[in-house]
Amino acid sequence: SENTLCPSPGAMSQALAKEVPQEESEGGSRRSSWGLLVTAAVGGTLVTLYAVATPFVTPALRKVCLPFVPATAAQIQNVLKMLENRSGSLVDIGSGDGRIVIAAAKKGFQAVGYELNPWLVWYSRYRAWRDGVHQNTKFYISDLWKVSFSHYRNVVVFGVPQMMPQLEKKLEEELECNARIIACRFPFPCWIPDDTTGEGIDTVWAYDLKHSRGCETKSLKITPETGS
Repeated sequence: SENTLCPSPGAMSQALAKEVPQEESEGGSRRSSWGLLVTAAVGGTLVTLYAVATPFVTPALRKVCLPFVPATAAQIQNVLKMLENRSGSLVDIGSGDGRIVIAAAKKGFQAVGYELNPWLVWYSRYRAWRDGVHQNTKFYISDLWKVSFSHYRNVVVFGVPQMMPQLEKKLEEELECNARIIACRFPFPCWIPDDTTGEGIDTVWAYDLKHSRGCETKSLKITPETGS
């Protein structure tokens, strides 16, 4: 009949009233689920980025705060210039991402880096392997204040003003007279540099400890006693 094939407006309104909320509810539920998934994905990505990036940009826990600031290309070249005609072992104190150690290894040094931040040490090891100098480099996770540098002939330091007086005293007590110390960005407070190169933040100061400490190589002459 007509009533069966063509329902009345009142019946249609009631049917639509029942169907629309159900559709809206299902659509809202789907949107809510997608929103939760997107939020979770974005949140997870941000947490991952924070976990990876934080060690590269925040200071490691040291006796004196020493933030990671990558060396510029000019600084690296200035350091290498101060190492000309030098040989033997080299240590980079606070080696960061390893670029100084790797550059020195490419010049023939047995180069070692000490860095407290484990993320940077692992990244340095990867870079050394990638550049083919992993056999001439070593990177240690260690606090510089707990390490003796007595067996190194060449020392590179990227420090901050607050740490330089303490480090100057430490190196003077530990290093041999034939050691050369290269300070980047900030000089040592008491030592007089033997050579300086670069400008601004790229300035590098070189100190030969035999001059800074007043070491002298003395040859003892033994003269036999003669009778009168």
